[in-house]
Order: sequence, then structure tokens, then C-alpha cells
Amino acid sequence: MDSFKKNDGNRDELIIQQQRDIEKEISDSTPLVGEQLPLTCLWAEYNGDDVFTAKIQDLAKKYKFIRRTRPDGNCFFRAFAYSYMEYLISNNSAYKEFQKLAEDSKDKLVELGFPSFTLEDFHETFMEVIRRVSPDNPGGYNKVQSELHKIFNEQGYSDYVVVYLRLITSGKLQEEAEFYQNFIEGDFTIEEFRHQEVEPMFKESDHIHIIALCAALGAGVRVEYLDRGEGCIVKAHDFPEGTEPTIYLIYRPGHYDILYPN
Repeated sequence: MDSFKKNDGNRDELIIQQQRDIEKEISDSTPLVGEQLPLTCLWAEYNGDDVFTAKIQDLAKKYKFIRRTRPDGNCFFRAFAYSYMEYLISNNSAYKEFQKLAEDSKDKLVELGFPSFTLEDFHETFMEVIRRVSPDNPGGYNKVQSELHKIFNEQGYSDYVVVYLRLITSGKLQEEAEFYQNFIEGDFTIEEFRHQEVEPMFKESDHIHIIALCAALGAGVRVEYLDRGEGCIVKAHDFPEGTEPTIYLIYRPGHYDILYPN
């Protein structure tokens, strides 16, 4: 009997490992951030699925393009950063405000108890990326946008941006721990949640991550939820509520991509 249990256990482990290998292969073969595609490309993914087809049709009334991100657990932070910087390229005053906020963010995190030596490299790279996508750079919008796309597909730069945004999010959770504790499910303390669910790479993001990051950066995000919920209308949620969004994302279970309004 024990040998049967052991074999069952081994088989389960093999199935799980095979699933992980398949997921890794899909992930590794997908660009960190893809090219802009017509939103209607989603129809091919859900061919024959009436629920999703109707919802994509609804979404197509509001959005013309989608830009995919790699499904590696970092997709929210990567999509957020890319979309926000893309917005800043064509909004000089907003860019200057964000640059100042980003410059000051390291000192704020140090005040919150983050070790300066841990932050140094990530902050330096983050600021370099921001400088490289300045609206004042020669060549105009198209050249700067092309530079943005190049940077976000270079693993080193792209991942450092994600790491730094995770640290900013963690800092906000610590700064307003009493408020954010209400959003945490289970028996996690804020401290445990930050160290286990926010700061590590490849950890998926939930509402609490979005709310904290938006609050820390003063940015507005609209997330469109494409799922099997009732009706044929895609439900949208703005973070923070009542804010004018500058970033548009689509969420499908476990994954975020970037949207472009009509």
C-alpha cells in the first residue's frame, strides 16, 4: 500500500514538474514586453468561446491595441512601469514631477528602514531608465518610445525597474501599515506580507499591490477584468477610485497586459 502511495506521490511531482517546465518554456519564449497588437487578436485565443468573444467585442469598443507582457509573475509591475513611462514621454510636466518623486524615493525608503546599500544599485538604474526616456531627449516621441521598448526588453534594466517598484510598494505598505492590514487575507502581518508577497521577484500581484503603488507614485490605473463573470460587459476598476487613469491594463486570471484606449 505504501509503495502505491509513494508511486502516486512521485507521479504527482512529475506532473507538477512537467507543468512548471511547460510554463517556463512559454514564459522564456515570450518577450518581456511585446509589440502593440490590435485588440482583436484576443479573439484567436478564445475562438469558439461565446462568453469571452462577447466580452472582447465589448472591450473593442473602448480599446484599439493591446501590448503583451511576459507571464512570469512580474507582469503587473512591468506593465505598470512601461505604460506609465509611455504616458510620461508625451507629458513633460508629469515627467518632471515623477522624476523628482523617483529621485527622492530612495531617501524616503532609507528613512523607513530599508538598507541604503540594498537600494543603491536599483535606484541608480531606475533613475538611468527615467533619464533615457525623457521627453526632452533628441529625436522626438517615436525615438524615445523606441528607446523605452528596447530598455524594457533588456532583462537587466527591465528587472531592476520591477525590483525597485516592488520596494516602493513595500515601503508604502510599511508607511501606512494600519490601513493596508485591512486588505490582507489570512494571518499575515504587514511585515510578513511585504517580505513574502511583495518584495520577492516572480510573486503575482493583487489589489493591495496596485493600491499601494498607485498611492506611492500618485498614478491612476484602470484595470479591465476579462473573466467568466456574468454578462457580456467587461468590468473595469479604477485605482484609486475616482482618479483619472493614465495607465490602462487588462487582467485575465493570473496575468496583466497593457491596453490602449480608442
